[in-house]
Amino acid sequence: MINKAILMGRLTRDPELRHTNSGTPVCSFSIAIDNGYGENRTTDFINVVAWNKTAEFVSNYFSKGRMIIVIGRISTRTWEGQDGKKNYVTEVIANEVSFGEAKGSSNGSGAGSLESPAPMAEMPADDGFSPLGTDDDLPF
Repeated sequence: MINKAILMGRLTRDPELRHTNSGTPVCSFSIAIDNGYGENRTTDFINVVAWNKTAEFVSNYFSKGRMIIVIGRISTRTWEGQDGKKNYVTEVIANEVSFGEAKGSSNGSGAGSLESPAPMAEMPADDGFSPLGTDDDLPF
């Protein structure tokens, strides 16, 4: 079975770093992801939890409005509140996070696009190979 989520969006608030009783770092944050265009545009708000070094990385290098790429798995959990009512939450457990915009991009404004990769070098015209003739020239 496969449970993999790949998300790209902006942090809706500063990440919250805490530590468990045993000292394990855990960071909670949520990201806003726009869907659709024009009148059909909606925004999804996704809760994300990161653990250990990933939690520390997010806490140190991300803040509200920054574009982030999250790769992880979807997790659901339930618990019973003090009032006896069952509570449910669905969140993404982050395995990997990356910057979603170029260094120096403005926080929270504009599209925050990724840096464009360098253009591919074109093959020289005389590369030492000759084109194949017909299908009859193939050995199989």
